[in-house]
Amino acid sequence: MSAPSDNLVAGLSDAEVAARVAEGKTNDVPTRAARSVSEIIRGNVFTRINAILGVLFVIVLSTGSLINGAFGLLIIANSAIGIIQELRAKQTLDKLAIVGQAKPLVRRQSGTQPMPPSEVVLDDVIELGPGDQIVVDGVILEETNLEVDESLLTGEADAIAKDAGDHVMSGSFVVAGSGAYRATKVGREAYAAKLAEEASKFTLVRSELRNGINQILRFITYLLIPAGALIIYTQLFTTDSGWRESVLRMVGALVPMVPEGLVLMTSIAFAVGVIRLGRRQCLVNELPAIEGLARVDVVCADKTGTLTENGMRVSDLKVLESRSVTDVLAQLAADDARPNASMAAIAEAYAVPPGWTATATAPFKSATKWSGASYAEHGNWVIGAPDVLLDPASPVAEDAERIGARGLRVLLLGSSDRPVDAPDAPGVVTPAALVVLEQRVRPDARGTLDYFASQHVAIKVISGDNAVSVGAVAGSLGLQGETMDARRLPEQQDELAETLEECTTFGRVRPDQKRAMVHALQSRGHTVAMTGDGVNDVLALKDADIGVAMGSGSSASRAVAQIVLLDNKFATLPYVVGEGRRVIGNIERVSNLFLTKTVYSVLLAVLVGLAGLSAEIFDTDPLLFPFQPIHVTIAAWFTIGIPAFVLSLAPNNERAHPGFVRRVMTAALPSGVVVGIATFTSYLLAYQGRAATETEQTQASTAALITLLVAALWVLAVVARPYEWWRVALVSISALAYVVIFSIPAARELFILDPTNMTTTSTALAIGIAAAAAIEVLWWVQGHVLGERRRLWRAADG
Repeated sequence: MSAPSDNLVAGLSDAEVAARVAEGKTNDVPTRAARSVSEIIRGNVFTRINAILGVLFVIVLSTGSLINGAFGLLIIANSAIGIIQELRAKQTLDKLAIVGQAKPLVRRQSGTQPMPPSEVVLDDVIELGPGDQIVVDGVILEETNLEVDESLLTGEADAIAKDAGDHVMSGSFVVAGSGAYRATKVGREAYAAKLAEEASKFTLVRSELRNGINQILRFITYLLIPAGALIIYTQLFTTDSGWRESVLRMVGALVPMVPEGLVLMTSIAFAVGVIRLGRRQCLVNELPAIEGLARVDVVCADKTGTLTENGMRVSDLKVLESRSVTDVLAQLAADDARPNASMAAIAEAYAVPPGWTATATAPFKSATKWSGASYAEHGNWVIGAPDVLLDPASPVAEDAERIGARGLRVLLLGSSDRPVDAPDAPGVVTPAALVVLEQRVRPDARGTLDYFASQHVAIKVISGDNAVSVGAVAGSLGLQGETMDARRLPEQQDELAETLEECTTFGRVRPDQKRAMVHALQSRGHTVAMTGDGVNDVLALKDADIGVAMGSGSSASRAVAQIVLLDNKFATLPYVVGEGRRVIGNIERVSNLFLTKTVYSVLLAVLVGLAGLSAEIFDTDPLLFPFQPIHVTIAAWFTIGIPAFVLSLAPNNERAHPGFVRRVMTAALPSGVVVGIATFTSYLLAYQGRAATETEQTQASTAALITLLVAALWVLAVVARPYEWWRVALVSISALAYVVIFSIPAARELFILDPTNMTTTSTALAIGIAAAAAIEVLWWVQGHVLGERRRLWRAADG
């Protein structure tokens, strides 16, 4: 903490801060868009599915059959599991958000120190430097070459120079210079807070899973209405079984139509993914970003801070003229209030400045690639990219190029013929020295790039550094492909996209070019992830499909990214991709189970309903629905409920495929039709008509249930592929559970089962086995239709 000096605007006193807090003039906007605890509880309890099951539960209770109301436990289980997992995810994210949030430098009379944004109050004085995000609206009090980028708010691409008295808006960020501003609007009065509430600028990551499941649920709703109406009418008004029996059969038809666990399992899969990634210090600002990164096929990686470590050191100094340049380097570094990594390395190497007074300064900008200062009689000095400050064909620039080819960063120190704040600066530059900086390649970078290569994800290295130097670093990491100087990049999007397909490494890239490169790749149908840590990466991070920022990066880059790697490890990305694949693959499996159940339940209801209508028309025996609620409840336990929970959390490294809805419906519809027709056939063969005794009706229901269980277990066996030992165990235990239920007399009595008629039971088993064989054939045919190689067992390499 440093005390304010006399020539700076003083901040608030502790008493003034306390008074503003008491008046509620604080920056009370939540740090991240997250549901509160009460919202989580309401969101998981008061759902459409819980409402449907709740009404059906009350109807069943009115009949006095408590055991048939067992499905009501689903309401409690769905709500409790959903609440617990979402609260765990919220706790993880909130802790990480506190660690990763931008902390503005607040100047008060008690000292200047970084503070959480929520502790900023009205009239606070906040200091600014390159890469700082402006957290509240305010008025500039002090500035030194201050430039602010407001593109995230206004869409205007050019940085705007700010003078004392100018207004700045929250959500913008500093690209160059330094200064201080006084907070004039805080909390929900601030511009960015209003913008976010109106949702006019900030959008969620596009989620194929979320959109697909919503589309499927709409489709199911259209099926439920006519099927439900038909079964309600036929069971209540065409049968003569008494209102209790009719009501129980009606509810038995309606309950399995509701995919009660689909949304729950999806939420759990995402929540567990957040918790797992949180343990790796990965902050996921938007949950579908986990899914998005798993679908990425191009990763645009910044070199500095991503492939190489942030820190640098001066490894060599090539002096080009007789006068001492170490004093100049020391003074330039000392005069930089917010040094970047290069100037920090120079300040460490040349720590004793001569004490000159700067008459003019020019901050470093990614667009210009140089900075400098004028020192009256000591001259005008600039430091930056040799190939920018000099003619690239000059001997000094060529020498710098040769050094850079070894993967080193080279800066030119030179004297200028005009002040650095002149409109046409830097003017003519006379070389004085080449400063050679060494960056260490991250030890985990090679393995990470190899992983992406093995997964057919293209890597594009995009950097503001010299192209030859960037190419050398990329080459040392095993990246193949051409290197290009971005100053030669075409501006036309189609031509730019073509160039990006051909080249791998790009140097001297401006911030606006990074953004254009992301757009060009997206125009070719690529799903693009952008990694970066600097202020020059912000625009590209925002426009990429998935933005990944380093925790040590600028506050602006962390603010716009969907994923923040708080431990600054590029090697965490494969784990994020793996988590996304687990979520996508497992939700697809679980969706197959739930939608198969919905399809066969709706089909069975329609077939029974049509049979009931025909009975009314032709005056034949009406058809009771085969199942009471307890039957469909126990059928769901081990064919869907428990296996779906296990499968939703299981490891899964399969590549993410597009077309979620098509793939799920291609699998679930045929399987559901087979199960529904087989179950209806088994029931028809066992049904004894209106004259059937209660025992005969129970035996017919049991026969239909046996057929359904055999077929549904084979659906589970297919969905669980490719097999590993634990998947085989899951299917086997599920099948064994039903054998146990049917073997224990007390369980048979409790669950209203009677398999004692061996002819009926044997027929039901045979039909179930035939249905299982049909499902097996369908699985292989579906693989051919979808163009997928079917495998029974997981390969040794996963």
